[in-house]
Amino acid sequence: MKGPNYRRVLISFLIFCCVYGGLLVILLRLETGQPHSKLNNWFDALWYLVETLTTVGYGDALPVTYWGRMIGFVFLLSSFGIYGFIIGQIANFMSTVKEHRELGLNGTSFKNHVVIIGWNDFGQSVISHLVAAGKQVAVVTKDRGHIDMIREYYSMDQVFTLFSDYNNFDLLEKSNIRTASIVFVNLNDDTEKLVYIINIKKHFENLNYVVTLDNGNLKSTFMHAGVTYTISKNEISSKLLASYIYEPDVAFFSEELIAYAHEENEYDMKQFLVKPDNMYVNTPYDKAFFDLKRDCNVVLIGLVKISNGHRKLLKNPEGNVKIEAGDYLLMMMDGKGLSKLGKLFHIEEGI
Repeated sequence: MKGPNYRRVLISFLIFCCVYGGLLVILLRLETGQPHSKLNNWFDALWYLVETLTTVGYGDALPVTYWGRMIGFVFLLSSFGIYGFIIGQIANFMSTVKEHRELGLNGTSFKNHVVIIGWNDFGQSVISHLVAAGKQVAVVTKDRGHIDMIREYYSMDQVFTLFSDYNNFDLLEKSNIRTASIVFVNLNDDTEKLVYIINIKKHFENLNYVVTLDNGNLKSTFMHAGVTYTISKNEISSKLLASYIYEPDVAFFSEELIAYAHEENEYDMKQFLVKPDNMYVNTPYDKAFFDLKRDCNVVLIGLVKISNGHRKLLKNPEGNVKIEAGDYLLMMMDGKGLSKLGKLFHIEEGI
C-alpha cells in the first residue's frame, strides 16, 4: 500500500491516537482519587480503553463518575467504527495486492525468456508457438483490457503480463528484461518500432532484439540501429505464396518446419547446444549426420559456430568440419526423434 492510501491510513492513525489520547487524559482527571475508582494511573486507563474498544469488557476496570462513564460510552460505540475501518483497510490491502499481481507490478522471476513489447493478434500467434515449445514469455502492454484477454489463454507460469507505458523503462525491469534471451518489439508501424529501438537500447544495450517489418527495405536501417534479427512479413508471405504456386509440396513442408510440431508425426526444425559432455564433441560433422539419422531418425542440416560473440551458420557444411563444445546443431525431426534426442543430449532445445 503506497502513495495516497498509505498517507490516508497514517493520518487516520494519528487522528485516532490524538483523539483517544485526549480522552484518556480527561478520563484520568475525572477518575483519579474518586472513591472506589480503579482508574488511577495511565496503565489502568489504557487497559480500560483496550478492553472497551475490543468489546471484551472484563469488568475489572470501570469509571465511577458520570462523565467518566460518558467517555466509556464513546469508547464502546466508536469500537464499531474502528472495526469497520480496520476491515476496510484489510480488504483494500488485499485488493491492491491482487491488482498489483494481475498487472505484473510485483515482477517476475522468469529467466532466459522472451519479452514482447506490445500485444495484438500477431503477437498472440507468436506466443502460442513459444508456449507450445515450452518457452516462457513476458508481455508488456499499455492496454488494461489485454491483461484479462491474455489470462484467459495462458497460465501465469507460462506468460507474465505487465501493464506499463512502453517508455517507462524503470517499470520494464519488472519483466526481468535484463535476463531475457530476446526482446520482440511488436508495435504498430515501422517508424514507431525504429524510434522505440533507439530509445530502449539506451537503457538495455546488451540485449537481443527482433522486429517484424512491413517494409522490407528498412532491414539495413534497423540492423544499424542495433536490432539483432529483422523479419519482413510481406517478404516471407510472398515467398511462401510463390512456393505454393509452383511447388506446393515444398511450401507445405516448409510451413510445417517453421512451426512448432504438436503431434509426434509432425516435423520441426530445432537447434541444440553442444555441451562439453556431449558425445559428439570433436566428432566430424558427416559422422554425426549418419549417427543421428540411424539412432534418432534426426536429419542434421547445419551447424552454428560462435566466435567473439558472432554467430556463423554453416549450412550442411562440406569438408572436415568438427563439432565443438559451444556449437549449435540444427536438425530436422519429428516428435519421436525429439524425445530420443532429448535423452541423448540432456538439454532443452533453443539458445
